[in-house]
Amino acid sequence: MIQLFHLTQDKNSSLQTQLREQIASAIMQGNIPLDVPLPSSRKLAQQLKVARNTVVLAYEHLLDDGYIVARERRGYFVNPDILAGQVDIQSQVDAESNQDQLDWEKRFKVRPSTQTNIVKARDWQAYEYPFIYGQFDVKIFPSINWRECCRDAASDAAVSDWASDSMDHDDPRLIEQIRTRLLPRRGVWATPEQILVTVGSQQSLFMLVQLLLDSTSVLGLEDPGYVDIRNIAQLHGCQLKPLAIDDHGLVVDDELNECDLIYTTPSHQCPTTVTLPIERRYELLRRASEDDFLIIEDDYESETNFDTKPNPALKSLDKSDRVIYIGSLSKTLAPGLRLGYVVASERLIAEARALRRLMIRHPASNNQRAAAFFLERGYHDALIMNIARNYQARWRAMHEALDKYLPGCHNTPSFGGSSYWIKGPAGLDAAELQQRAKKEGILIEPGRIHFYRVKGPNCYFRLGFSSIPTNKIEEGIKKLAQVIKQMQKEKNGQESASYSTLRQ
Repeated sequence: MIQLFHLTQDKNSSLQTQLREQIASAIMQGNIPLDVPLPSSRKLAQQLKVARNTVVLAYEHLLDDGYIVARERRGYFVNPDILAGQVDIQSQVDAESNQDQLDWEKRFKVRPSTQTNIVKARDWQAYEYPFIYGQFDVKIFPSINWRECCRDAASDAAVSDWASDSMDHDDPRLIEQIRTRLLPRRGVWATPEQILVTVGSQQSLFMLVQLLLDSTSVLGLEDPGYVDIRNIAQLHGCQLKPLAIDDHGLVVDDELNECDLIYTTPSHQCPTTVTLPIERRYELLRRASEDDFLIIEDDYESETNFDTKPNPALKSLDKSDRVIYIGSLSKTLAPGLRLGYVVASERLIAEARALRRLMIRHPASNNQRAAAFFLERGYHDALIMNIARNYQARWRAMHEALDKYLPGCHNTPSFGGSSYWIKGPAGLDAAELQQRAKKEGILIEPGRIHFYRVKGPNCYFRLGFSSIPTNKIEEGIKKLAQVIKQMQKEKNGQESASYSTLRQ
């Protein structure tokens, strides 16, 4: 029986936790007989080479949780009640093996797995030069402050506050913090009834597309633009219209007239990082009113702004209630937290709330309360200042390194952000560059996927700097430039060889 358990010095899990989990798993899988006592704490501790107290505490936890029972003078045994009602898995497998295999492909009405999506390396932290977009720097993340907020969100008073089913309501403390701390930074003022908390901006977009578009609707999308909104819209069958982008963001012209809804990223255009000037913002709002279309403003990087006087959000300039504002804590606190919010008219928020209730009821209340504490106590404000300080140093280092090793390949983002949009040499295949760079410990993201046109250019790629230390940037760019140079050399050599063959 002892051979079932293997403990490691894992910094993420104590020896006691590992042992408790492994014994519980062995019990539930039927690997420990009901009539055989578990090894004594002394014997198991000797065999596993751990302190006896580690085993004693593990057994006590399992006893409290009902996995084992104590029998006087005989020791600990598996509690038969814990296995009551379990299905005989082997019988189920045997029964299923006799059935005809179902053809699932005929059953699907939509197949999101066939869409082309952005794919990021799950082990990005193992790479020396992770120019990956959208991830965070664990050294900047305020772990101590976040743990404090999570601990306080689990206090008896807090648990009694949020643990019951809130149906379709959000944590009022978080709503108040969004309303009074986050939105005023962007010049946006809203009532609690105009705010809805979501599981990240992704859910916000999904609900808005479902509520506002159908097969007869036209959605205007920036081209190049955000991939996921395009895929969400395609699932719902609406018509998509690519809208041009230039050095100042979305081109505001007659192409917008045919749209029912426009999705835009004016603060830092995704993926080019350019910022929509104030004049275009007013013109876009004027056209929306005259031509009767709605606007989704995704302010996904509003906090990573180095300019002392950033342009106000579209929502703050909107007088006709046509702008639907989407915000998120992903780019400041952590992407894994999955907390976002929508700000719009009360009528739209009411419908979105009803739809969200059918999907998930509401985002996890404990996370909402922890985030509310984090905002209330000023930790988020301090984090924003720390991020701005660090990102600005990286932003400058990126600019200098790119000018030195890949001159002329980029326009420096004027208002901050966390990435650079790079146009490589003519003929460069950024997908191939990604694979070659990866072998050198460098992570980049090819840009072709952001173009709506089927044959988008191959030479663009994105370099994020949110998760790479400043002192690694120049060396990473230098190595990346060497890979590009080698690819060009090989390409020119192949072309010369082909030319020579033609002449013969």
